[in-house]
Amino acid sequence: MFAVPSIIYIAHLKNMLDTPNGRTVHQSLTPRLGGVAVFAGFMSALTIFAPLRNGVQEMLAGCIILFFVGLKDDLVGMSVAKKFVGQLLATGIVMIMADVRITSFQGILGIGTLPVGVSYAFTLGVIVGVTNAINLIDGLDGLAGTIVSIICCTFGYYFYTYGGPSYGNYVYVAVCLVGGLFGFLRYNFHRAPIFMGDTGSLVCGFIVSVLAIQFIEMGLHVGQPFGSAAPSVAVGILFVPLFDTLRVFSLRMLAGKSPFSPDKNHIHHRILAMGFQQISTVLLLGLLNVLVILFVIRFAYLGNTILIAALAVFSALLSIFFGVYQSRISRRQLLAAENGN
Repeated sequence: MFAVPSIIYIAHLKNMLDTPNGRTVHQSLTPRLGGVAVFAGFMSALTIFAPLRNGVQEMLAGCIILFFVGLKDDLVGMSVAKKFVGQLLATGIVMIMADVRITSFQGILGIGTLPVGVSYAFTLGVIVGVTNAINLIDGLDGLAGTIVSIICCTFGYYFYTYGGPSYGNYVYVAVCLVGGLFGFLRYNFHRAPIFMGDTGSLVCGFIVSVLAIQFIEMGLHVGQPFGSAAPSVAVGILFVPLFDTLRVFSLRMLAGKSPFSPDKNHIHHRILAMGFQQISTVLLLGLLNVLVILFVIRFAYLGNTILIAALAVFSALLSIFFGVYQSRISRRQLLAAENGN
């Protein structure tokens, strides 16, 4: 909270500002270095108070790598390939050195324990996928910080209640990140004088992915709080960023474009197009994530297959709704243009 005003001042002094373009919502030159403050708050609190065992130390090493990757991207830009190499390196540290990985599908599609090679490959996909999902949803003032805070509060509660000696120290990770985000969100709601940038979103996404994996493994090894339903509950907790990423990637590929080509098709863009303001959109998506979390927690006893099927059906209906609404808006704009002519 105390660092952000200084970062804003230095960014303007040294002209380290994000220029508006066709795919951004903001309309003025704005610093993108808010992640520096988030990382500083998170890192200092965690290293002072938390026991750095059970993979937390290796996770911090990965965070440092992604912090510098994001910092370079925010300052001078970086290719997708180079960012991916940084993510691979950070992921390799937690997977290989700390053995943080998904070891079982816990009955999804009839699959139990995974072969070691498959486990590593799938975990790599999960960490890189979730990291980029958080990065992609960082498109409105306060959105990524709000969604990550909701996710971390949920994971943190269950680590605190059921984690025990094997997973209990991950509550420190969740709480310290929420603390760093709360200090930053004080300055990040519309009209924000500073953005999180890749410095913050990559680190936040990486931490969230590790928390999700450890939550799933806690269900397998501790048997609490949801037992074998932990994977589907974790998907529900991460619903908004996962839904947005899968939807946008699918639309881009169906249009014959690269899944990484930027556009204004994200879920927050579609809600803005309906006439909602930025703050209303952030609160609406936060509420959506909370409702899905409450749903998967309440019906966890139904098991992975039913829960994932329910989330898939809900995602499809939501996508159809946004598609229909978008086509109506396009028709209205076309008619208005014709009438104007």
